Amino acid sequence: MSQHRTVSSLATSGLRLGLILATALLSGCAWFSPDAGMGVVAGIAERELKADATAIRTPDEAEAAAIAVKRLLGRTLTADAAVRIALLNNRGLQAAYNELAIADAQRVGESLPPNPTISLTRIAGSAELEVDRSIVADVMALATLPARSEIAATRFEQAQLRAAEETLRVANETRRAFYRAIAARELAGFLERSQSAAEAATQFATRLGETGAMNKLDQAREQVFYAELTAQLATARQRAATERESLIRAMGLWGSDLDFKLPSALPALPARPQTLAGVEVDAVRRRVDLQIARLALAALARSYDLTQATRFINLLDAGYADKFTKDKETGQRIKDRGFDVTLQIPIFDFGEVRLRQAEANYMQAVNRLLALAVNVRSQARDAYRGYRSTYDIAGHYQREVLPLRKIISDETLLRYNAMLIDVFSLLVEARQRITATIAAIDAKRDFWLATVDLKAAVAGGGMGTKGETSTPMTDASDTGQH
Repeated sequence: MSQHRTVSSLATSGLRLGLILATALLSGCAWFSPDAGMGVVAGIAERELKADATAIRTPDEAEAAAIAVKRLLGRTLTADAAVRIALLNNRGLQAAYNELAIADAQRVGESLPPNPTISLTRIAGSAELEVDRSIVADVMALATLPARSEIAATRFEQAQLRAAEETLRVANETRRAFYRAIAARELAGFLERSQSAAEAATQFATRLGETGAMNKLDQAREQVFYAELTAQLATARQRAATERESLIRAMGLWGSDLDFKLPSALPALPARPQTLAGVEVDAVRRRVDLQIARLALAALARSYDLTQATRFINLLDAGYADKFTKDKETGQRIKDRGFDVTLQIPIFDFGEVRLRQAEANYMQAVNRLLALAVNVRSQARDAYRGYRSTYDIAGHYQREVLPLRKIISDETLLRYNAMLIDVFSLLVEARQRITATIAAIDAKRDFWLATVDLKAAVAGGGMGTKGETSTPMTDASDTGQH
């Protein structure tokens, strides 16, 4: 009979433990975000990119994304379309969204109470049977559960912002790759047309040399110009192919999707530049990496308070315990009840090490946040100055240099046809116009890259690399002086 009661008591204790665990599991499932935290990412993407950020987790979602990508690739690609394709098709970005789902699960795990520990000891001898039972829970873990839950929630907010920052980074890199690819394609097309003209001029110079109207020095100058232009065209074609591959990688394309069509020239400059009087304030308010640093500081502040509260107690376990002894000869059963407490005594470490470490970590985070804020302000100012400067330079080429070069070229051709100037003046002007046009293409490309850098400086997502230039053309001052 006593054995039956023992089994029944163990069953009751097990049932209670099962109910506790079931309650914790149910509450944990209720804490999972319905969208695994993608709401924050989608909101930032909509505000900063005017595009949708979607985590693809099911075959149906993958099929819908593939259809959308095919539809966007069916038309001549634009910068906005390239960004939308990257947000749907870039697998590295989707891996970042998977990381966000992992962070959501970690947040739930940190918010759950600790699992209790049950132990059963049975000792049988010649005279008696002794059974010890205990259910032990980590009391300190239970006591600090609200604080740990808040810290876990803050870290999950950090994970959301990191996913948003990765979204902005992918979008910015895709835009940069798009503008580089278009500029390289435009430059290659212009050099191809220029090479055809230079080839015709070289053939003409050869015929003049055969008749004695052009000496060997002038012929050599025309031939070397054509040869150099041919080498530049080969370099430009290689660069155009490389920049196209960079765009392909950013959009995550392969197979039959590689046959998309790019525009033949960069977009025209906007009618007027942006005016951002409060660019510093806007950057400090909107920069995603600055928001992440603020959350990291808040999490450390909560962790610091928690360290202070538990500095003297590293481990405290408490729980229910009972013991019964049964004499084998008489069958008498003696049962004792009580509780069990395990406490780690701070003899050597009084918590000062953890306290000092937490304080140093907190001050490190404070200084890093302040340094980042200073850098963000500087980057915003520098990016806006670069934006305005490249706008003015590109506009100067479009409004002043190229129209004047066209007038000079047309007038030179008229005077040549009227036999007022010789062929050498015509060839020198051709060289100078080629050089000016290449510089204008580079200036327009630099403006569009500066536009992306300005958005990245204000919202986040990584700054681009400065100093990108095309292979320079031979200066007209070095040739054509007769």
